[in-house]
Amino acid sequence: MLNNAMRRRIKAVIILGFIIATLFAVNSIYVSNHNPLLNVQQNQINKTKTSPQKLFDYTWQLVRNEYYDPNFNDQYWLRWKKHYSGKIKTSDDAKVAIDSMIASLNDPYSRFMTRDEFLKQNETITSKYSGIGVNIVNESGKTKIISVLENTPAQFADIKVGDIIVSIDDIKVSGLSLAEVSNLVKGPVNTFVDIDVLRDNEIIKKKIIRKEITVKTVKSSIQNDIGYIQVSSFISNSTPNEFLEALENTNETKGLIIDLRGNTGGLLPNAVFISNLFIENGHKIVSIVGRNGYRYDVMAQESDVDIKKPLVLLIDGSSASASEILSGALKDYKRARLIGTKTYGKGMVQKIISMPNETGINLTVAKYLTPAGNDINKKGIDPDIIVPITKENIEEQQDPQLDMAKSVLEGLISTK
Repeated sequence: MLNNAMRRRIKAVIILGFIIATLFAVNSIYVSNHNPLLNVQQNQINKTKTSPQKLFDYTWQLVRNEYYDPNFNDQYWLRWKKHYSGKIKTSDDAKVAIDSMIASLNDPYSRFMTRDEFLKQNETITSKYSGIGVNIVNESGKTKIISVLENTPAQFADIKVGDIIVSIDDIKVSGLSLAEVSNLVKGPVNTFVDIDVLRDNEIIKKKIIRKEITVKTVKSSIQNDIGYIQVSSFISNSTPNEFLEALENTNETKGLIIDLRGNTGGLLPNAVFISNLFIENGHKIVSIVGRNGYRYDVMAQESDVDIKKPLVLLIDGSSASASEILSGALKDYKRARLIGTKTYGKGMVQKIISMPNETGINLTVAKYLTPAGNDINKKGIDPDIIVPITKENIEEQQDPQLDMAKSVLEGLISTK
């Protein structure tokens, strides 16, 4: 027999399937972050081989047919095809030409991706990759480990936060980009990688097996009668199920805080799915406005997962795109109180398109409006209660935004 939680999970997954099918019917649109991703995944990898010249011509045609602005930033689009006709001989030639052509649109969200860039983006969407389970940054020219994921080969090998990677398989990493270092660490599942790290002025050698790493985008906890759910990104296909699990974990609480700070966006169906859990059946969640003004309203569907408890959203200047779809919908219906600082202001929609030679493009194909018809692009969403975070707060590890959210939510619970 299925318990109530499992029944809700199954029903919600059915709703997600309906949402995705509906959005694919509207020209396969999805959503994203500061760089692109209001996304439409088509076939993830296109292994068709073509010449560099034909790849450029293919991209030119795609933009001509699908780009949101039919005036192409007030330029004569055919000029690009004429300019590069017969001149592209190598893959580098194609990249330079395509990058130049797309740059002329003056659109920060549309971009061409090489094979490696496209593969990396797809890894992000699946939230799975074969590696050891660490996050790295470049600090003063050194590759530093800033986090070690739980239950991963890196943790079992006793890799520590703060370790400096010196070499990978005897290749010195000094001078390499983070992408190059990451590519050295990754490899086929169940193969080994030799990593030398610097810790307390001592070189430590590690032989670590690579495994499939799953990155979680949702975390939850409980404090007193308040549930806290942090959604770090909407980019993963697993985000809806992770969010449902977080709701189950916080089911006994009397109020919820959803933290969208630093969440730069992700896939549109994910934002719609989570909004659907809090908005009544038949109410508008978001409007998608495509080329030449075509408009499609995405409506909330009936769901067994119906959260009535008081809700507070935490937002900041990095909360963008899919985060703003959720924030805008809940604010317009006064379903949640928004606390923090103004959101980023990304109201444009990108489509992820796989192209020959395993390359891809993120292309702006639409914009979106909140249920009240607000265009938030380059404007952002204002919180109901403005609470900045100061340098002193950071230094003293204080979180006045979260403190305010708890205070407001306690007040809402007491008057419910």
